[in-house]
Amino acid sequence: MTVPLPPLPPTPDEGFRPGGRSIADIVEHEHRQLLDLLERLPGPGSVADEQLAVLTAALSRHLSAEEQYLLPAVRAAVPASAVQVDRTLDADAALLGALRTLAKDGPGEVAGRVHRHVDEVGTLIAALRAAATEEELIRLGNRLEIAEEAAPTRPHPDTPATPPWNRVVEPALGVVDKVRDAVTGRPTHLADLPDEPRD
Repeated sequence: MTVPLPPLPPTPDEGFRPGGRSIADIVEHEHRQLLDLLERLPGPGSVADEQLAVLTAALSRHLSAEEQYLLPAVRAAVPASAVQVDRTLDADAALLGALRTLAKDGPGEVAGRVHRHVDEVGTLIAALRAAATEEELIRLGNRLEIAEEAAPTRPHPDTPATPPWNRVVEPALGVVDKVRDAVTGRPTHLADLPDEPRD
């Protein structure tokens, strides 16, 4: 079974390989970054506001893009995964809800939810790798990266979590969030943190 994607323009070479990175590689890399950021957070009550802002923005973007492209691709390519995909969507909504109280409650609950997210999505990625071609994974990776650029930087757990509506609503919310970030000078990327190596 192939992953449903919009068609590419015709190419003269049958061995054409699109440029970019596999969606699996991108998501796994982002998971490592999120876990690393959580590991480096100090104990409760001493986490800097900019660290919380970057964690919130990175997770909001990450979950939005996964829900737009990774999870629908897994559902289509691996029909037996439907229950696990639904469970992941529910867990993502709860994680976004926990992000809303991150500044007040500290990173403890969020950290536990992120670790569970990484484990659950890791299983889905393995299933997608087995079912999809490398070309499909790269094309999905390109779409995921575009979705992350337009994604919200703040949690919106009550928005639609499945296509087509999340692909309409999330970029609109992303524009609003980015305007708010620019006006307030809020950091939203790992590279915005002091001593964070640029990736």
